[in-house]
Amino acid sequence: MSKENEQIQRIMSGLGCSEEEARSIYEYDCEVDHNSQCEYDLSPEKAKVAQKFTHTGTRKMKETGLRLTKRERKPNKLKGAIIEGLCGFLSGNNELSIENVAVLNKERQISFEIGDEKFELTLVQKRRAKN
Repeated sequence: MSKENEQIQRIMSGLGCSEEEARSIYEYDCEVDHNSQCEYDLSPEKAKVAQKFTHTGTRKMKETGLRLTKRERKPNKLKGAIIEGLCGFLSGNNELSIENVAVLNKERQISFEIGDEKFELTLVQKRRAKN
């Protein structure tokens, strides 16, 4: 059995149609496979319009609504006060001979040295528990 007859038999069993209908479907499929002009193809004018709509081009940021500016964080005055207090305490503590006290982040981190050792102190505020 040739490949054409196998395809026609498959179309007949799958669609439950006569041999004539299956043969016309097979011929149409062959035309489509070989990029021939078919009756359901768009006219050249409509093909141009369809091509115009399929090319989207590049997106503009105004159209997408994305915000590219970085959100300004509200200052946490309590954490800032705690860091300043800890910095003052470490600077004034003569018992441990703490040197080079520096605030790395005004609401989060302090660095200092004791002798040859370097330390960093990080302040973390925990969120309230959800009830």
